[in-house]
Amino acid sequence: MSDEPRLSRRKLLVGTGGLVLGAAGCAAPSFGAEGKTRLRYWHLFGGGDGANMTALVDAFAKEHPAIDLEATQLQWGTPYYTKLGMAGAGGRAPEVAVLHLARLAGFGPGRLLDPFDLDLLRELGVGTDQFPEGIFTRGTVDGQQYAIPLDTHPMVLYYNTDVCAKAGLLGDGGQLRPIGSAGEFMDALRAAKKATGAPGLSAETTGPDCVTPWRLFATFYSQLGGTVLSADGKRLTLDDAKALEILEFMARLTADGLMVRRVDYPGSIGVFNAGRTAFHLNGEWEVSTFTTAELPFSMTRVPALFGRPTAQADCHSFVLPHQDGRSVGANEAAHTFVAWMLKHSVDWAKGGHVPAYLPTLTREDYLELEPQSAYRSVIDDVVLDQPAWFAGSASPMWIQLGAVFSGVLTGSRTPAGALREAKKRLRKLLDTPDPLGGSLKPVGGGAA
Repeated sequence: MSDEPRLSRRKLLVGTGGLVLGAAGCAAPSFGAEGKTRLRYWHLFGGGDGANMTALVDAFAKEHPAIDLEATQLQWGTPYYTKLGMAGAGGRAPEVAVLHLARLAGFGPGRLLDPFDLDLLRELGVGTDQFPEGIFTRGTVDGQQYAIPLDTHPMVLYYNTDVCAKAGLLGDGGQLRPIGSAGEFMDALRAAKKATGAPGLSAETTGPDCVTPWRLFATFYSQLGGTVLSADGKRLTLDDAKALEILEFMARLTADGLMVRRVDYPGSIGVFNAGRTAFHLNGEWEVSTFTTAELPFSMTRVPALFGRPTAQADCHSFVLPHQDGRSVGANEAAHTFVAWMLKHSVDWAKGGHVPAYLPTLTREDYLELEPQSAYRSVIDDVVLDQPAWFAGSASPMWIQLGAVFSGVLTGSRTPAGALREAKKRLRKLLDTPDPLGGSLKPVGGGAA
């Protein structure tokens, strides 16, 4: 590579529409329309997230006329990750893409993904100390950074302010009174049921690829300090006593009529949106749905029902899918895009996600976002799956254990039976080779 300073190369990139002079050992530049530097970006955001991402992409393109940005939205979940893995394996991938951070283990860093240049990001105004350490280190493998977190999207508690007011659950300022234990939470649900005649809580309990029961379990089990896998993701560490305590709690919620027993994901949204329940447990991404419907609601962190104030989460992160011969110009354009997105993550936070770029959390325009900024402190207490190829958002573990724990909520499985089946499925996953051949030696385990 040339010894020319990165900063001058970056100025040259902007000033010449991506015409970067070749140097010994450097790949040829990648040109887009009219000689611009081509930057292909893959993501999986639809709905409100998709609209927010499109607005950000358009704003970036307008501010960077020398970069030909081609953003492509692909189908969320398994189809997206299959296509991304195949593209990286073939060396014909986009320059930058989105990856759920907890799925990094299955994407062969160094083979399917290329590392970021942290010095270049620093020149662009983004330093490693501007992220929560537990989240940032999840992207570090063998001393190199393969993922830059954009946000975290945790389990949160939505509450209908009108229903909670009728049930006497609001305190000063119309905010939900603190709930400090599982018993207090069940008391709040009983008070809500008395006020409405309906169960106090809704959440997805059944349906195709039902994952919320797993996310509920993971949240409350983490509050007991439990882990599912070892820090390297290779051994089963499920604590039977702690797991059984949580599964029995989940079973009581529906058995006692405090939670809607059988409802799929859209149904759980509809029940809360219609004002029939006081509470809704879900990821924070439905804030736009309830805001658009003009529902009287607010949001808060999941209460610490079992000791620790943790919540299950994952993180959207940026990655550099592997390319054979990544050009200097395209690489610098990708880093420029990532840095710009982080600095503009207030606009991304409108969809509910908590920005991972810490300077955003103290900005006045972010603090004015309500109720999105109300649960920002959870950034220090999120718990990601331990690193394994079968873990993370839309993963086999989520889908398989979601189906098992769904039975606990609907009454088709006993807690003890669900625990046995969950362990059986986890052992089978641990014995199954990564279909993408990924290997991971992480620096960080699950955050928090």
